[in-house]
Amino acid sequence: MLRFAVDENFNMHIVNGVLRRLPDVDIVRLQDAGLEGEDDPTILEWAASQGRVLLTHDVNTVTAFAYQRVAQGLPMAGVFEVSLKAPVSLVIEDILLLAECSIEGEWEAQVNYLPFKS
Repeated sequence: MLRFAVDENFNMHIVNGVLRRLPDVDIVRLQDAGLEGEDDPTILEWAASQGRVLLTHDVNTVTAFAYQRVAQGLPMAGVFEVSLKAPVSLVIEDILLLAECSIEGEWEAQVNYLPFKS
């Protein structure tokens, strides 16, 4: 099962909904890992070292740093940019799909967007 990290501004209604449906999913909030206020490169480095796919609403900066890591040949477990405009229920379903149906390394070095459909 995929392991996730969510940035400090991620919608907790989504996280709580995922945990209600799949209590054993491994989701860590960055602030719980002691990374509150850290910059994007530091967060991406930590997520890579932990093998965690990053879930974020930050479409302004995370993507560029993620692609930069990939271009430099640095590891990156994957990033999913989650639209703030998407219905929470749809995002929860997509994260559950990712958690239950992805294979290890499937999203490595990729930036993708949720929801998968609108």
